[in-house]
Amino acid sequence: MTQAVAVAVPGQLLGPADKYSAGAGTHIHDANLYSSLLGTVAVAHPEKASGPAKRLTRIAALAAGNNGSGNNSGGSSNTLPTISVSRSGVSEKREVLPEVGNVVLCRVTRITPKHASVAILVVGDTVLEAEWQGLVRVQDVRATEKDRVKIYESFRPGDIVRAQVISLGDQANYYLSTASNELGVIMATSEAGNPMFPVSWKEYKDPETGISEPRKVAKPF
Repeated sequence: MTQAVAVAVPGQLLGPADKYSAGAGTHIHDANLYSSLLGTVAVAHPEKASGPAKRLTRIAALAAGNNGSGNNSGGSSNTLPTISVSRSGVSEKREVLPEVGNVVLCRVTRITPKHASVAILVVGDTVLEAEWQGLVRVQDVRATEKDRVKIYESFRPGDIVRAQVISLGDQANYYLSTASNELGVIMATSEAGNPMFPVSWKEYKDPETGISEPRKVAKPF
């Protein structure tokens, strides 16, 4: 049985390798499974045998093992669910346009003192075929202390950000906001190139170097 469970972005942690088998669109690093694609996650559970036929086969295998072969292969079959990521697993029948109020996932492409430019990748649960451009302006980063916000201390190119569409903006960009606890950076890579983890509302930390970097951190769901 296969069950689609979520939308994943490249590099997103999917689960431990001792609980899942790696399927298409995933890779293993440090005993964990990560997404290699932007798409929907599916977990395929092994088919359980039905009826006595399978049971008789297993008994025969055990009997053969007891006849001096010494080769006990019982339990070596893979019974772990297989987790995979597929671009084709999302609805792509129609073009989806971001609308005011939509929660989106986007990747920061560049930053200036006044805004962060982003490429919108996902709208709701739909992965977009085409990337739409957006801006997170300095006044829309946080709900409080807006006069103290610095874009460089909130986002870096390559960050994956959860944001909300607040305006259709101009002809080139949607205007986005991260001025909510659940919005902000959800995935970040350090200057040394290592995946980081959040340690506060304002910092991510590189587990390899121990160095912290400032971000506008999103509260995890």
